[in-house]
Order: sequence, then structure tokens, then C-alpha cells
Amino acid sequence: MNLTLWILAGALALAFTAGGASLLLMPRERYRALGPSQHWLDDFDDVHLNIIGTIKIVGSLGLILPAALGVAPVLTPVAACGMMLFMAGAGATRFRRSEWKLLAGDLLYLSAFAFLAWGRFDLHPF
Repeated sequence: MNLTLWILAGALALAFTAGGASLLLMPRERYRALGPSQHWLDDFDDVHLNIIGTIKIVGSLGLILPAALGVAPVLTPVAACGMMLFMAGAGATRFRRSEWKLLAGDLLYLSAFAFLAWGRFDLHPF
């Protein structure tokens, strides 16, 4: 179970680090052009997009670094809970925009973060 949780945390951290970095580094028009799944950014101004990108990166670091460094490893499942809240907000945005197919992906990420939090709090804590 420990290996499964590490793999899941690594995959989620990689995905959200890439997403956060691209959101911070790419111009709005180029990021929007990545596909229809990125049209949500029309609802936010540049300051909010920078905050969202930063949250993605900090949350990703929280999934890996505390446990890997052995410094306050309880922060790993706490970071997963924070990312669950983040994805609940993303899901609310998809719901408001009636993007039902894309909402399913956000709920899948939310579920993965929930499993990771449960796994590190209860199944195989550090």
C-alpha cells in the first residue's frame, strides 16, 4: 500500500506542478488555446490565475516533500485534503459553466486526493 500511495502522490504532484507552472508561465491566450478544457480561465482575472497556479505548485510540493524529507510528514495528507478542497472549487466552476464531461475529470482528481489523504491518515501513515 505504501508504494501505491507514493506512486499516486508522485503522479498527482507531477500533474499539478506541470499545470501550475504552465498557468504561471504561459500567457492567458496561449493557455486558453490548449483546448476547450481550459476555457474556465475566462472567469478569472490575472491575479486569480496566479493564485491558482501557485496553489497547484505549493499543494504538489506538500504531497511529496514533507514525507520525503521526514519533516512533519503529517503535512502530506493535510496537503491532499487541501487539494481536495481546491478540486471541489474547480468542480464548482465546471458545474456553474455546465461543463459536465470536464466535471467528471475534476471529480476523479478529487477522489484521488481523497484516497491519498485516507491512505496516509489511516491505511499507511508515516
